[in-house]
Amino acid sequence: MTSWRKQTADEVYTSEEITARLSEELPKWSFEDGWIRRKFKTSGWKGTLMVVNTVGHLAEAAWHHPDLTVSYAFVTVKLMNHAAKGITDKDFELAKKIEEVVLWQPGAVEGSALQGTPDDPRFKYLKYD
Repeated sequence: MTSWRKQTADEVYTSEEITARLSEELPKWSFEDGWIRRKFKTSGWKGTLMVVNTVGHLAEAAWHHPDLTVSYAFVTVKLMNHAAKGITDKDFELAKKIEEVVLWQPGAVEGSALQGTPDDPRFKYLKYD
């Protein structure tokens, strides 16, 4: 059951609506200090750079730019619509796309011709939930 109302593209959601929508659609994301955020754990610097570049591409293509915290083995993505001064549909849509692309595992899709990264610590670059 949806416990939030659909907004116009730049209309800001209330804290309660944000929390409800994250719970329903993006349970690994949280709402804190006016931002929706998600921490992606990686296996090291190479994986961190791959996540940063993926998020950068998606954000630039969407023309909606997150704040990133980058460390050796994690990337934290923070989204807020700066122009609207709050969380809007733009933030939710970009968060969903980031989640979809960063966590994509072709080997997990039955019938896929793509095998995905081998289950070997030498090749794993992202720590999937």
